[in-house]
Amino acid sequence: MKKVYITTAIDYANGKPHIGHAYEKILADTVSRMFRLQNMDVQFMTGLDEHGLKVSQSAAKAGIPEQIHCDNVAEDFKNLCKKLSIKYDRYIRTTESEHKQVVRECLQKLYDDGQIYKADYSGLYSKTAERFVLEKDKIDGKWPADYGEVIEISETNYFFQLKKYQGWLINYIEAHPEFIFPTFRAKQVLEFLKDPINDLCISRPKNRLSWGIELPFDSEYVTYVWFDALINYITGANYLDKTFTNYWPTDYHIIGKDILVPAHAVYWPIMLYALNIELPKTLLVHGWWLVSGEKMSKSSGNVVNPLECIEKFGVDAFRYYLMREMTIGQDGDFSFDRFMTRYTGDLANDLGNLLSRLLNMGHRYCNGTIKEITKSESLEEDLQKLWQSAIPEIISLYNEFAFHLALEKLFLCIKAVNGYVENRSPWKLAKSSEEGDKQLVNTTIAISAECVRLAAILLSPVMPTTSQQILSVLGCPISTNWSTDAKFGNSLTGNKLGEQIILFPKIEQI
Repeated sequence: MKKVYITTAIDYANGKPHIGHAYEKILADTVSRMFRLQNMDVQFMTGLDEHGLKVSQSAAKAGIPEQIHCDNVAEDFKNLCKKLSIKYDRYIRTTESEHKQVVRECLQKLYDDGQIYKADYSGLYSKTAERFVLEKDKIDGKWPADYGEVIEISETNYFFQLKKYQGWLINYIEAHPEFIFPTFRAKQVLEFLKDPINDLCISRPKNRLSWGIELPFDSEYVTYVWFDALINYITGANYLDKTFTNYWPTDYHIIGKDILVPAHAVYWPIMLYALNIELPKTLLVHGWWLVSGEKMSKSSGNVVNPLECIEKFGVDAFRYYLMREMTIGQDGDFSFDRFMTRYTGDLANDLGNLLSRLLNMGHRYCNGTIKEITKSESLEEDLQKLWQSAIPEIISLYNEFAFHLALEKLFLCIKAVNGYVENRSPWKLAKSSEEGDKQLVNTTIAISAECVRLAAILLSPVMPTTSQQILSVLGCPISTNWSTDAKFGNSLTGNKLGEQIILFPKIEQI
């Protein structure tokens, strides 16, 4: 069985979860479920980045120790995952003793190899980004808003020899087009690497910041939060254990575009290369969720709280909207009007009403038992051909991370089933005394049920709870393998239908 390791950026313990956190987790969970349904052994890891100046400041502002602050934030993010039906295998926290040991071992190895040196440095420092910056980072002569206050600092620190690997990294990216997806993001990294890069400051003096992992070779310093955080992915793959290569390297590392450069596409690959550790196979880079074309921010008051959306619409409706509306790599615009259109149209009217109608017909005309497909005419043959051709296309689109297109194709098939039921009108056929018409009633219900079963199986990576509900009322086991279950057939014959359920209740207003 093929093993697949999927990781996300770990969230920073300095605020409440928002839609960006939710989307990244849902995307990773969808990818993980998709691979599991293709008979792959998936290890999915996410977690929390708990060190750094901003975490220390937040704890101080709340009047509590840093670790207590991080424990509270970890509960918030774990609760979000639970509410979103995120099925991760490992949740890492960078304050764990195992992770601290891994970071120290990596630092010591680089230091012993002569790749870390101590030097005096004077430069510009972004408090918000928690890193040294250069004048070239300005946009139109101004510091980017997410840099916050930029101050000048002069101090002695330890540096990792980053710049000597710049040429190697350029060559690697150019020789491995699969390393960054979508490929246009690789151009962004190469553009950044056109100018010389500096060595990376990987320490902070304890007299300025004590909340971090102590350097193994100098107790007066702690590790720079980004160096610490980027090590977590090998910690999660059991770097200290002989089983490390069971899952490493990461097959898909899922991150937002804002932390691609320089952290994940420059610092991280060079760190791994210097440590003689294989690089991730693919960085899967997603865009931002905007509101009316603007980035969400607390100051503008346009932050979408995922927990509020879940409470009002249900988790699967929220998951569906995010996966249906976002094209991987591009930004998406969150609109409650658009959300309601998807909820009312795709989910309530197309899928929800189809299942409701199916259950109603099955209990009324077939005594709640799905009969065998015995009569097939052109309408049935056309519907069957549609699904048989669509299933491999939908799975292929999933594998290409074109989830919005996979869902579009799937719901066109669901619409076709609704159209088929309207054309057959079994409520009219049931009034006939002709044996052929009775067979058509049974066939209409059986074929409709089979199509709904297939829809549930193909929807399950995105809408796992809804999928389980549908399969349950059809008397089916939960699907675990697309290759055996995602095939059009007569598999439901004899199944008892469950009681009527409403998948997507009517929502009066936002």
